[in-house]
Amino acid sequence: MALKSTVYKAQLQIADIDNSYYADHALTLARHPSETDERMMVRLAALSLNAYQLQSVCNGDGVLAFGAGLSDPDDPDVSLTDFTGRKRLWIEVGQPDDKVLQRAGSKSDRVLVYAFSSSADIWWRGIENKLQRQQKLGVVRIPHQAAQDMAAMAERSMQLQVTIQEAGMTLSSSRGSVTVKREPTPGVLSATIRPPCQSTIDLQMARPIPVPP
Repeated sequence: MALKSTVYKAQLQIADIDNSYYADHALTLARHPSETDERMMVRLAALSLNAYQLQSVCNGDGVLAFGAGLSDPDDPDVSLTDFTGRKRLWIEVGQPDDKVLQRAGSKSDRVLVYAFSSSADIWWRGIENKLQRQQKLGVVRIPHQAAQDMAAMAERSMQLQVTIQEAGMTLSSSRGSVTVKREPTPGVLSATIRPPCQSTIDLQMARPIPVPP
């Protein structure tokens, strides 16, 4: 008998001051039996960081949603779709192979990958040369320890607050907070986990992301 997905609920309050985006999102995450809390929370973080594009890209007339994830390898983990059904943003979480990313690029305007495994650097070096022509692609590396710390914030019912200001982000819940600040080095972000999580997060952009048309 096949195992069923576990349903998580998240009430997400976003105040993106940099992009003048303020909204509450009531989210449902279906965690596949083979999906870890780390991966699920990275999915949620990816959606949060890109929520402002509902306005900037879709002029408020679009859908930002979780896909089928591990239940369907042909479906994005997160996507932004405009009112015509056009995929404006396709987000993959983990270490997808080059064929998956090429296919995603053929179906969307822009592709983002959020890699969080301890072997993410090895994965990227193995496929980077195969993706040189994929100008739509951007890759964000989240260290494995950071994903584990975010996983400590996972609950079946979550109340989360996100504040984005001056290129920094703070994610808070009853279990602690994560503050992300931009470093002087281009494309590099650093973050501090406040109690009860005790570690440091670095988010590094592996390649520039083109602005969608």
